[in-house]
Amino acid sequence: MPALTAEDVESRLTKMSGWARASDEIGKEFSFADFRASMAFVNKVADAANAADHHPDITIKYNKVRIVLSTHSDGGITEKDFTLARQIDAAA
Repeated sequence: MPALTAEDVESRLTKMSGWARASDEIGKEFSFADFRASMAFVNKVADAANAADHHPDITIKYNKVRIVLSTHSDGGITEKDFTLARQIDAAA
């Protein structure tokens, strides 16, 4: 799957709440009531990521979870990242 152009990435990001671009990645921070809720969310993300065979970088800090997506094998941000980002938003 080819990497999207900068214009394509920005266009898609305008339709997604909270997601932002940093270099060749898109990311978002999610907040939850506590650590247990954060971990429940991360487990849902893990299930979606495994089903898509596309695995994000995940950072957990108690009630905050940061998700970062990039398709390294294709050299940047692809539609695969946006598809998984939408699934992650739905899981939140």
